[in-house]
Amino acid sequence: MNNLLRLEKRVRFILATAVLSVALLLSTFFFFDKAWLFLPLLIILAYGAVYFSIIEGIEKIEWITLFIMPVLLTVSLYLFYFLFPVRWLTRIPFIIFYAVSFYATLLVSNIFNVGVEKSLQLYRAAFSVNYFYQTIIIFLGANIILSLKLSFFEHFIIFFIFISAMAIHLFWSIKLDWHFDKQVIQLGLLVGLIIAQIATVASFIPLQTSVFALLITASYYGMGGLSYLHLDQRLFKETIREYVFVIIFVAAIVIFTIRW
Repeated sequence: MNNLLRLEKRVRFILATAVLSVALLLSTFFFFDKAWLFLPLLIILAYGAVYFSIIEGIEKIEWITLFIMPVLLTVSLYLFYFLFPVRWLTRIPFIIFYAVSFYATLLVSNIFNVGVEKSLQLYRAAFSVNYFYQTIIIFLGANIILSLKLSFFEHFIIFFIFISAMAIHLFWSIKLDWHFDKQVIQLGLLVGLIIAQIATVASFIPLQTSVFALLITASYYGMGGLSYLHLDQRLFKETIREYVFVIIFVAAIVIFTIRW
């Protein structure tokens, strides 16, 4: 433990990112039928990498909240990789993107762990990066879920659990409490419920998988953003217009790409 603490955090971040990137790279050389082996291995490695990187001061609910984004990023990218052609032309950019993204989520988790003042630009940057990667994970996760060709009821259950977990984490990052506030849980479950209903309705519409996933992502971006501003007491007309515009724009894309 003392030896780990002697290493600078930046060095630990780089080492953790390098180990996870190599592990993910090796996993891409095996077919998806080996996912039963690599998926739990990557989850354990990702969790261990976060612990190794930000070992100081992890307490209570942080044993979940500080680890969820790096772990979900690893899982979603690993599963998504098998949805497009496997070749070196895609493998190298994929690993580079993962390395940059994993390093970024480690930095965000570290900032949340330190608990900087919300007025500081550092916290605002960390919150924005966290929100950005949440939307990426939701887009990837939606593509993965939809590729399984499940029923509308299964879509409802899975999207409700998935989106609720992401929303609760997003709202938790506003106050960075040692526990999940009741309002945070309720609002997170509400966002998850509404988006699960959107996914259920969309299951009956002939949409391309990517467009369906974009609809889910835009819905989360809009509802998550508006809910965050409500919790942070910064819900103004200008910001409402911004999020509503995004939702309307994506809805228009969805309508024009329906394959009747």
